[in-house]
Amino acid sequence: MVEISTSFLSVEKENVMKTIYNIEVAKTDFFHIDVMDGKFVEHFTNDIMEEYSGYMKSVSTVPLDVHLMVKDVKKYIDTYLNYEPNIITFHIEAVKDKIEALELIKYIKENNCKVGIAVNPDTKIDKVYELLPYVHMVLVMTVFPGKGGQQLITDTLKKISDVKAYIQENDFDVCVEADGGIKLENVESVKKAGADIIVSGTGIIKQDDYAETIKKMKE
Repeated sequence: MVEISTSFLSVEKENVMKTIYNIEVAKTDFFHIDVMDGKFVEHFTNDIMEEYSGYMKSVSTVPLDVHLMVKDVKKYIDTYLNYEPNIITFHIEAVKDKIEALELIKYIKENNCKVGIAVNPDTKIDKVYELLPYVHMVLVMTVFPGKGGQQLITDTLKKISDVKAYIQENDFDVCVEADGGIKLENVESVKKAGADIIVSGTGIIKQDDYAETIKKMKE
């Protein structure tokens, strides 16, 4: 059974406390925090995501799954470590080389947090292979990062299958997360490709029954 990480990117500020409660009751496995800096991607969400993270830590025990879509990775790692996340994921495209990536991975781990590495739809999946022995998760973007409500790019499903096969062949203890455009209508194809964790935002938030939607996604 897959786990579900519910994105709050599409949640309006006036509804956030109620939504946090309702999504927790609906048995999400993680709250997904989409951090954008307006540089790595066009949109800027950091202020609202920081605010939401603070609310979540004050009223909920659901672990935070922080996805950094930013250029200055270290700066935002420091910001979100304050909210004691379960995992912080940064993009392979945001670092200049393997050395920088390994330094950031080590830094996150030293702060008692798991670490993930994300890859965009137009980046070859084998670019992250050399980092897999050092991380807990690889996040395959199934849309281009930067905004919610996009359509899943079906070509990315093969990337999920390829990295899952590579992880199994090498016996790495790494899970595969898929993020972007995932909803009830297409979640089965993402699961079949090999995803262990499904990120869904509007695919859950726009539904009337959160619990039923999450249950069906997990099945």
